[in-house]
Amino acid sequence: MKIEFTKMHGTGNDYVYIDMFKHDYHFENIEEFIRRISDRRFGIGSDGMIMIAPSEKADVRMIMYNSDGSEGKMCGNGIRCVAKYAYENGIVDKTEISVETKSGIKELKLTVQDGKVDYVTVDMGKAILNPKDIPVITDDPKASDFISKPVIVNNQEYEITCVSMGNPHAVIFTRDIDSLDLEKIGPMFEHHPIFPERVNTEFVEVTSPHTLKMRVWERGSGETSSCGTGSCAVAVAAVLNGYCHINEEITINLKGGQLKDTYLENGHVIMKGPATHVFDGEIETKGMGL
Repeated sequence: MKIEFTKMHGTGNDYVYIDMFKHDYHFENIEEFIRRISDRRFGIGSDGMIMIAPSEKADVRMIMYNSDGSEGKMCGNGIRCVAKYAYENGIVDKTEISVETKSGIKELKLTVQDGKVDYVTVDMGKAILNPKDIPVITDDPKASDFISKPVIVNNQEYEITCVSMGNPHAVIFTRDIDSLDLEKIGPMFEHHPIFPERVNTEFVEVTSPHTLKMRVWERGSGETSSCGTGSCAVAVAAVLNGYCHINEEITINLKGGQLKDTYLENGHVIMKGPATHVFDGEIETKGMGL
């Protein structure tokens, strides 16, 4: 079977996109297929795969998978690319659209120039702070948040703030994030016993009240160039820890580029960032042993 795909990225967070409006593909072993195509040496190379599918609740539906084949609930960079693809391929013909995800329906506004989508602004919904809903296990069963709490990882104490943007995040404010060995400590955070569903981990340098620098270890994908939900969690954590201000736009610098996030007084987080088309292609599954 030949599978048509489009490769896109949002600030370097790249996925293989499958148009399920055009083709109703059926995968016998979708987890293995995703692992194969995500491989950067023997496959297409990506942080995972996203299906763009019809929805009964919104304009389109996003089904997102990590590079290890596990299904994710939400991807902030991925949803911007879904919007770009849907607009530029005639699935939608308006600049304000809704996208169904496993973490709810998101509202998006598209910035279009000469028929092409340059930037997408997303209402990412309310940040979740309750430990039970993130989820993160805490010593205090009545705790309403998990802000700047000490956690031991690899015999070192880290102060962690936990936020869910539809998926769990642990945010650590530190210095000199470029020197961190994420390949070593990233998995230790991801699989720490206090995170029953694993966790995405962001390491953050504060450079000004409106500017942050971030690296991310994503559950199921490892270190990536960018993470949209992660940047939102970082913006929330920065406000909660007094580094930045509520209702004010924060520029977050990542390996793959720049995102702009605002934590609003009503608890919602607004994210703005680019969406980039890389190339189109097709892959033959027959030789993959699937």
